[in-house]
Amino acid sequence: MSSEYQTAETLDVKGQSCPMPIVKTKQAIDDLQAGDVLEVVATDSGSMSDIQGWADGTDGVELLEQVEDGDLYTHYVKKTE
Repeated sequence: MSSEYQTAETLDVKGQSCPMPIVKTKQAIDDLQAGDVLEVVATDSGSMSDIQGWADGTDGVELLEQVEDGDLYTHYVKKTE
């Protein structure tokens, strides 16, 4: 796991498959302030491409990093506006 990000919240979506990690990530991001970083922890390998695609196509968010550690996928998403 990366420790370089000051995360405002950690979202645990382990055991959930598409589209729930994206749905829950969007809901959590909406509740944060601009500049906050959301850590999303998932077990769905599809979350790597799903969250990347969602962040690329969504204004106001930036995908900072994705970390794959065995069967655990951690995403760091920053709310930019």
